[in-house]
Amino acid sequence: MTDAGRLLDQDGPIAATIEGFAPRAEQQALAEAVDAALRDQTTLIGEAGTGVGKTFAYLVPALARGGRTIISTGTRHLQDQLYHSDLPRVRRALGARVRVALLKGRGNYLCLHRMGLADGAGITRRRDIAAQLERVRAAAQTSTTGDVAEITAVPEDSPLWPWVTSTADNCLGQECPLFRDCFVVRARKQAQEAEVVVVNHHLLFADLALKESGFGEVLPSADAFIIDEAHQLPETASAFFGQRISSRQIQELARDVTAEQLREAPDAAWLRAAAEAIEVAARELRLALGQEARREAWSAVADDPDVDHAVAGLHDALEALEGELAPQAERGRGLESCQRRASELVRALGAYREPDPDAVAHVQWFETYRSGFALAQTPLEVASTFSRLMQRWPAAWVFTSATLSVGGRFDHFRARLGLADAGEIRVDSPFDYARNALLYLPQGLPDPRGGAHTEAVIERARPVLAASGGRAFLLFTSYRALHTAADALRDTLPYPVLVQGEAPKHELIERFRQAGNAVLLGTASFWEGVDVAGSALSCVIIDKLPFASPTDPVVRARLEALEENGGNAFRDYQIPQAAITLKQGAGRLIRGVADRGVLMLCDPRLRTRGYGRIFLDSLPPMPRTDALADVESFFAEEADALEAR
Repeated sequence: MTDAGRLLDQDGPIAATIEGFAPRAEQQALAEAVDAALRDQTTLIGEAGTGVGKTFAYLVPALARGGRTIISTGTRHLQDQLYHSDLPRVRRALGARVRVALLKGRGNYLCLHRMGLADGAGITRRRDIAAQLERVRAAAQTSTTGDVAEITAVPEDSPLWPWVTSTADNCLGQECPLFRDCFVVRARKQAQEAEVVVVNHHLLFADLALKESGFGEVLPSADAFIIDEAHQLPETASAFFGQRISSRQIQELARDVTAEQLREAPDAAWLRAAAEAIEVAARELRLALGQEARREAWSAVADDPDVDHAVAGLHDALEALEGELAPQAERGRGLESCQRRASELVRALGAYREPDPDAVAHVQWFETYRSGFALAQTPLEVASTFSRLMQRWPAAWVFTSATLSVGGRFDHFRARLGLADAGEIRVDSPFDYARNALLYLPQGLPDPRGGAHTEAVIERARPVLAASGGRAFLLFTSYRALHTAADALRDTLPYPVLVQGEAPKHELIERFRQAGNAVLLGTASFWEGVDVAGSALSCVIIDKLPFASPTDPVVRARLEALEENGGNAFRDYQIPQAAITLKQGAGRLIRGVADRGVLMLCDPRLRTRGYGRIFLDSLPPMPRTDALADVESFFAEEADALEAR
């Protein structure tokens, strides 16, 4: 056993100082592999099953070995947990005297400049929003970080947040009159001086791109990059290296022009008319794209004369605004920033009027919502770009997650990020799935591509929910199935029924925990990043295999590109992606050593199609049954055990 393994052993400092810590051979094995990658400056792919404790497995060798380390996680919630909980505990246990920093995107920090502009905003005339603004200002006076996550007195979904935070578009940077007091600047300075910095994937890409362009960097040059929740990285990279224009961007530009005009050029009232014109043009484009919510390839509407006219109108309105701003830009940094943003939108929108035939292979697509839209360009692959960035900034690279392999192999993940030469390790969960879990594959369900499937799933789920006493997640692959199930179950179960969309996600999860017998219905966002340990969650029901929709414009373009290059799109993309997503959903079930539960998969293709074996082999090893009686016996045994206590 190496030093990293010994530090996590029963006689090591972690066990001696962290209450409840129990050594795990799987955790030690992963820690030793991470330690070797850090020592030799190599690349490692490490999959760790639920319960391995991968966070400690990379923190211990990173802190023990020293050097500068960037740790990137998938979400802000995971950032906060890592920085405020796991990292301090390991640092104290090891006695590691290293400076640490937490760095989020600028939209997570209060912007003092925009807080000043908020007074003139129409939204702050509402009594409730005005009260929230006062709470934000009070917090800004006492906060040392300006992190909006600390301001719990204002709801997460409040419409105030865009008015008191900045974006890359509207931030004035060094030209801001409040630059010296800026919370973002303060956080970046701390990050540049720290040995360990906790970031998220999008911020990591932003910094790598800055380094490549030669314009500077936010994060320090690192000896190691540790990427947690690495299964999210390919999609984050695709979004980051793509381009997006949204109606919200245009509305924010119009509002900022109005606010900055009042502050910096009160005699240039005509700027307001130009700002209003881009809002009108954006609304006309939304109408031209159709009434219903859509997500399609741009080619589906590119030849529509109404859409073409609306795009041209928005382009002209943005050009006109840019022209009006140009002579006023020297009067203030706010107006100068607005002119730059208008210029960038003109250039980006031009790609939809006259596509560049020499551009890197990408797909243009659009999405419409009830009152807004987005136009996007997404690269078909990011492997070449990402591998080039890694080569440009040599360091140890560690990619870890509970869901990176498919059928025990990492081929799909390697291909998506260009990691052909990476080492690998896969350690299974230490949880006793053989005794504490049961996989239920009900027979006789109809083809999941037919209209009767969702109703059949609901009827098969009812006796399982009765046996489990509620305490279940029902995970769906579409909103249509979710709403069908919600309508059928809401007033017919003797348990609380919680439905995604009826309240914020964190509130639904807390209500689920508190109820103890609730049934929660969710789609994509509940398949991962949700942790409910204990008996409150004892059953996970999944309606069908989560294949990405072939009608999605990005998916369709990737499938076509694979086929054109001689690959098999279904085998090489659809199956691996679905298997990883299924593992995430199934991973909600067992979150602790004492947890027990049933995983019910309602897709008959697991048994009728040859590829079903790939999915089954990707799940933790647990006994399987197709008999409802076995499910009822499983939960009856649990009830007997609880009664005996």
